[in-house]
Amino acid sequence: MRLCTFCVPGEQGSYPGVLQGGTVTRIDAPDLLAVLARGGVEATAESRPLVEVRLLAPIPEPPSIRDFFVFEQHVATNRHRRGEQVPPFWYSEPVFYFTNPAAVIGPGAAVPYPEGTQMLDYELEVAAVIGAGQRIAGFTIMNDWSARDVQRAEVSVGLGPAKAKDFATSLGPILVTVDEFDGTQAVMRALVNGEELSHGELGEMFHSWDAIVERAGRNTRLRPGDILGSGTVGTGCLLELGNRPYLQPGDVVELIVDGIGVLRNTIGGRSPQSRVAGAGL
Repeated sequence: MRLCTFCVPGEQGSYPGVLQGGTVTRIDAPDLLAVLARGGVEATAESRPLVEVRLLAPIPEPPSIRDFFVFEQHVATNRHRRGEQVPPFWYSEPVFYFTNPAAVIGPGAAVPYPEGTQMLDYELEVAAVIGAGQRIAGFTIMNDWSARDVQRAEVSVGLGPAKAKDFATSLGPILVTVDEFDGTQAVMRALVNGEELSHGELGEMFHSWDAIVERAGRNTRLRPGDILGSGTVGTGCLLELGNRPYLQPGDVVELIVDGIGVLRNTIGGRSPQSRVAGAGL
């Protein structure tokens, strides 16, 4: 099943829905969080053509976002650039950091260019969404936008990434339930202004989704709507590619995952503060 959150131009509010072909059918629930919590879908008779609605992030305000780090190629490449090896603990446990659930951006929306950076990057990921019983309900595409120069400064003091990440996380365009997409295999691609820069395979995750869920839920409780990112697939960001310019206002970034769809965003303009802050970088 392909679930979504949508709004209708000219109307207030947003609605959970089921996407079938070119039609969206509204679900009888206040939002997709409620649908995930009850573990079932009750559709109404109200349907609209997809072209008449706007898709939002499937979970516009998730309870939490944990982003993991489970593709060895991505980890090893970036460590090698710094003359380091992959830490042994990485192979023992999937590790993660928390990012900002208040900064979720949906498909088609502009990503505000963050103040204080000249090194804006995309990150190609798949995210699991928790449903009833602390189990994975389905999967969506995730873009863990990163300000690389800010990130480098933060991690130099032994903390972070934090400010380097919390300005935006894109999710969408839909949530595909586990009966249709089990998260084990999928070709993953990233295009910038129509040019393919990243190409990876979801099946190359070193740690499984079961291990990710176990680690995330250890000594705590996972809630419906919690987001668990896979981390960046091999070749899935500009930092890893090494020979590409960083993103600029007006660039169009498309993340494509077979079986889910296309998550497309445009980079917005710089604020005056951002232009001043970047002048000396």
